[in-house]
Amino acid sequence: MNYFFSIEKDREVETKIKRSTFIAHLHYVGTMKEAKDYISKIAAEHKTANHNCWAYIVGDKGETFHSSDAGEPSGTAGQPMLNTLKKYNMTNVAIVVTRYFSGTKLGIRGLIDAYGQSVENAIAKSPLKKLVKTVGFNITTTYDFGEILKHKITNMGVTISDIEYSDKIKLKISIEDHDKEKLEKYLKEMEKAGKIIVS
Repeated sequence: MNYFFSIEKDREVETKIKRSTFIAHLHYVGTMKEAKDYISKIAAEHKTANHNCWAYIVGDKGETFHSSDAGEPSGTAGQPMLNTLKKYNMTNVAIVVTRYFSGTKLGIRGLIDAYGQSVENAIAKSPLKKLVKTVGFNITTTYDFGEILKHKITNMGVTISDIEYSDKIKLKISIEDHDKEKLEKYLKEMEKAGKIIVS
């Protein structure tokens, strides 16, 4: 299973390369419109900068993406930035790298490395958040079957988020979406056998 990753909080990381200042702004977005709005916002905040290059990826599987060199030589900024996001299996993110030029030219290879490194530095600032779709179930069972049930479902990769003990045992559980079939089959069998009630 290939997981995708995103971020929870905005990140801003400054990198100095040959006296040029590169400021990477990494932001969580849910849609293409949110990405474009964020890019416009950063560009407006840094309108005196020489360049505000950007890239974004959105969609459950990172299926929608776009980038721009924003005045840098073609292929030296937006694409390296996008490639770095893709390298980390990221989605639902927008990155803007603002460049304040020092007067020292970096050359084509230097620009590609500088923009890629700026994104790397923002990603490395703190751990990424794994994006996981889960399915939840509420299960009611008896005391004599409770431990057997818990042992069986935890071996399937289930997370038990809550257990309530009253006249019966009530469990709130969840499992990653791609693993749910085996669990659903087991729960149906146990429900048919009268061991549990699923709601």
